[in-house]
Amino acid sequence: MVLKIYQNKSPTLAKRVYVDETAVLVGDIQLEDDSSIWPQVAARGDVNQIQIGQRTNIQDGSVLHVTRHSEKNPAGYPLYIGDDVTVGHHATLHGCCIGNCVLVGMGAIVLDGAIIEDNVMVGAGSLVPPGKRLQSGYLYMGSPVTRARALTDDEIKFLKQSAENYRILKDEYLSEASAK
Repeated sequence: MVLKIYQNKSPTLAKRVYVDETAVLVGDIQLEDDSSIWPQVAARGDVNQIQIGQRTNIQDGSVLHVTRHSEKNPAGYPLYIGDDVTVGHHATLHGCCIGNCVLVGMGAIVLDGAIIEDNVMVGAGSLVPPGKRLQSGYLYMGSPVTRARALTDDEIKFLKQSAENYRILKDEYLSEASAK
């Protein structure tokens, strides 16, 4: 793994975090307990901060970035990702806020100022435009996304199970690495 300092800020890793050796994390990034960063992830907290919650997994090839503070937007757009979130392969998250128990499908793009509430599925390949709010309890799909339907109880349970599956896999990777 590559952890780079940028303007005196460096990534911080909490307990039992896995970061693949091919991932690159730069600047003001905070990973909470049991989170995982998989191969080829690029995360740049260079011009704002990135926070990744507990038991959250960022899968292969995903890109995480932020938007700089400006006169027009004094806070810029940091990137906040909640607990028990699954971010699918090759997703792009840019200056947005992701709630808890969310699944962001493979290849999805979520842009500046978008807010995804808790218990949401974003379909693979979907585009969440700047400033869009996705309400809790629904599946969203398309480019740009539209609300497709309410999630079933089983799908809502799956959101947490998906994150748990990656927590288990992360622990297996950490055990294997410590055995060497």
